[in-house]
Amino acid sequence: MVNVFVIGMAGSGKTTFIQRLNSELHRLKEKPYILNLDPAVHDVPYGANVDIRDSINYEKVMEEYGLGPNGAIMTSLNLFATKIDQVVDLVEKRQESHPYIIADTPGQIECFIWSASGQIITDAFATAGPTVIAYIVDTPRTTTPATFMSNMLYACSILYKTKLPMVIVFNKTDEQDAEFAKTWMTDFLVFQEALNKDGGDEEYMSSLMTSMSLVLEDFYNALDVVSVSSMTGQGFDKFLEVLDSKREEFKVNYEAERERMKKIKQEKEDAQKADSLTRLLKDVGVDKRDPLDVISDQEDDNEDDNEYVEAEPVKDITTTGLQDRYKQALGANGSVEAVDAILKGTQRSA
Repeated sequence: MVNVFVIGMAGSGKTTFIQRLNSELHRLKEKPYILNLDPAVHDVPYGANVDIRDSINYEKVMEEYGLGPNGAIMTSLNLFATKIDQVVDLVEKRQESHPYIIADTPGQIECFIWSASGQIITDAFATAGPTVIAYIVDTPRTTTPATFMSNMLYACSILYKTKLPMVIVFNKTDEQDAEFAKTWMTDFLVFQEALNKDGGDEEYMSSLMTSMSLVLEDFYNALDVVSVSSMTGQGFDKFLEVLDSKREEFKVNYEAERERMKKIKQEKEDAQKADSLTRLLKDVGVDKRDPLDVISDQEDDNEDDNEYVEAEPVKDITTTGLQDRYKQALGANGSVEAVDAILKGTQRSA
């Protein structure tokens, strides 16, 4: 199983990409499990197994909380994140019959990636199994160095925010071939030449993008890049091959890191609990080092000591018997009159 979060700017073709990916996987007899996490979308051209709109009314959230479109999306995601454990449980139950879990996200990237709910959702799925980010790029709108650099900076920030493997997907290659973008990512001189042609008099912009392209060189080397056409289906076989490699990459590189982070988090929580307990015991005046008395069953290991012994029958108490016992107890100093007085008091009380 591999979880795929499809992320991209509004208009980059995420929904159409998922529609085509769904068709390709059905063709390969590998039915995906699809989640729609965009509460503001009107229609989706695929059958979503889990749809945020089924449990949260985006327009009602906007009306009740007095929010704008972006605020309502974030609030809807926050409400949905409170039930993410139930969603992950559903996904885990279906993983045998659905090898790919695909999640469509809002076009407003900041509402998902830079919100607490987005972090909670991606972390929950990453804990459950290998998780990959597919960053969709609108290729025809990335032909200038400035828009290309903007997309790459977005991708870089998403990679380091989520700490998950990423695939850059240049979409709409039926309209614009993506070879120019791949060349810009691998050949600094070609990008610099395109930048000089497009820069004009804006020297500060040219200088900034030149510096950024050098900085992002290591970032590019850590990425897998594919070009696809959601309209024709071209390139989706390559995308699925990359997903398989990313699954292994997650297990080798990312899973160990996430386990380390979880261990550190657990240690911090344990330390906080221990500190709280120490302060509590101090407040009630109990030294943590002193053992506390507890109520428990005490059992003797010696079975002989636990044998049942039948009690002797109780003898009838008579006045004569009591008189003899009192005399014996009082000894030589006890007179008959004193014993009789005691007996009379005993009989009256009885």
